[in-house]
This record gives sequence, structure tokens and C-alpha cells, in this order.
Amino acid sequence: MNTADLDLNTPAQLNGMGVMITGGTTGIGRATAILLAQKGADVLIVGNSQDHLDDTLNSMQQAGLQSRCTGIKADLATADGIQQIFTKADEVLGKVDVLINNAALAHQDVNDGNYEDWERVIKTNLLGYIACTSYAVDRMAPNGRGHIVNVGSMSADVREKGSSVYVATKAGIQGFSEALRKEINEQGIKVTLIEPGAVGTDMQPAAPEEQQQKQKDLEMLTAEDIAAAIVYALEQPLRCDVVELKLRPHLQII
Repeated sequence: MNTADLDLNTPAQLNGMGVMITGGTTGIGRATAILLAQKGADVLIVGNSQDHLDDTLNSMQQAGLQSRCTGIKADLATADGIQQIFTKADEVLGKVDVLINNAALAHQDVNDGNYEDWERVIKTNLLGYIACTSYAVDRMAPNGRGHIVNVGSMSADVREKGSSVYVATKAGIQGFSEALRKEINEQGIKVTLIEPGAVGTDMQPAAPEEQQQKQKDLEMLTAEDIAAAIVYALEQPLRCDVVELKLRPHLQII
């Protein structure tokens, strides 16, 4: 990448950027999509539930952001689903400046479920990240610019009992992100790994009321907290890479 004519000190401008967010219809993905659209980015959100997708797009419309957001329902555990979302990105965005890999399925340990269940979780949570990244890099590299954000989890380090299948995918994302940065930074593409602690989302087993109380008690983050961290990483100037961010609730002592 030739940086001679670029201002290395100016914060990146999100206005007009083409952003794809997987798992963009609930929780962290939805909060991030709304915040980026408010900042002028053109956002393509990907979800696996038509109801969640419609609800998010309706919220965007009510906020006057409908021109900034498009959605697609796709299965990221399949090669066809991943090809489908990038065909859509080429159609509606015309470019992919930013990929936010966020889609994930919850799972417990090896005594929970069967081979097909584990296969689907691993394909969605890990292989989906790898495949989407490959497709995105193909579109970013010719421009010499781009940013991959991988949303992981504290589980990659804590490795808590009772969630070994989920932990395996999040540990995989951590390793993938670290090696990926060494592979694509010379092409002008940044890589950021976000590893949140407990976040109030629909993946949490606790009821919404209990999650809200935990947030008030400083024991749980909000999806908006993580969205703000993602935007912080994206807005850094060209010379600055936010390689990894670990966010924990103040009173989540790990």
C-alpha cells in the first residue's frame, strides 16, 4: 500500500464506508449496525431469522436510517449462504470496506447435542469467520485498505467449565485473528479482535429483567458498550491498529 498521499494522523471517516455485519439483527451486531448507520456508513446486516431481520430494519426505518441499511437472511454454516451474502454486498454496497464477523451460536459441552449440532456451531462460529474473511479480503486487497473486526469472547481465555464446544470456537477465533493480522497487514488491511465479558443479549440464559439488573449492578455490559468499542477501533487513523480489545463489566472479576 502506498501511503505517501494519505494523512496518517486523521481519524478514519465512517461516512460512506461499506460495512457488512454478520449476526447483525440482534445484540452486539444490531447495536453496532445502528451506531455505524448513525455515523453515515452503509451497512449490510446478515441474520438467520427473518423476524429479527425485519424488526431491525423496521427500527432503522423509524430512526430515519433506512437509506443506510440493507439486510439479508442467510445461513452462514453453508458455503452457499456465504456466497449469497457477498453477492448481495456487491449488489447493494458495491464494496466491502469493513467486515464485522459477529454471528455466533451458543452451545454447552461435549455431552450436549450430537455431531450435527457441533458441526453447525463450529461452521457458524469459526468456519463462517474464516470464509467471510477470505471473501472480504478479496474485495479489500485491490484497494489497499480494509478492516476486519472479529467479535470473540472472554471464553477464549477463561475456558469455563460446561461450555467446551463454544470455548473451542472462541479460542479458534483468537488464534485465527492473531495469525490473520500477520498475513494481511501488508495489504493495508487491519485486523481487530474484540473479546467481551458478560453482555446483555439474547444469548444469555438470564431473563431480560435479570440482565438489566446486572447491568445496573456493574456485573454485565450492554450491547451498546461493545458497539462503541468497535467504532473506536474503526475510527483510528491509518497508522494505528487496535489489535485486541478486552472489555469486562467492572465487577466481573475473572
